[in-house]
Amino acid sequence: MIKRIVHRKGFTLIELMLVVIIIGILVAMIVPRMAGRSEQARVAVSQADVDLNIATALKLYELDNGSFPTTDEGLNALLSAPSTAKRWKGPYLDKAPVDPWNNPYKYRSPGTHRTDYDLYSLGKDGTESSDDVTNWQQQQ
Repeated sequence: MIKRIVHRKGFTLIELMLVVIIIGILVAMIVPRMAGRSEQARVAVSQADVDLNIATALKLYELDNGSFPTTDEGLNALLSAPSTAKRWKGPYLDKAPVDPWNNPYKYRSPGTHRTDYDLYSLGKDGTESSDDVTNWQQQQ
């Protein structure tokens, strides 16, 4: 009797998330060049970081450790293991996340606008105002 070994092939969650990240990066790089609108392009890149790139890294961290980094640990917890991490498998990002205006992204967990976390860029002016790019409201 010959036994057949069936190997099921499919994609893991991490592979799918990496593909989404790559597509987001490509879109963030290509769209601004085609449109030629530098400020709109910066906002689009920042929105992609907030909604996709950094958000995916935070979700992977949460999958590994059971919770999001605290506000005190901040986004640095995605680069090096904080003391509270249970099963840190990072780094989850290649470099410290800075927005297109060269300011660090702001992070708060638990969030004041969302229950899990708030992630945002202060935008061009560097202060909390209407030009902020956030994960809790759609940009107009």
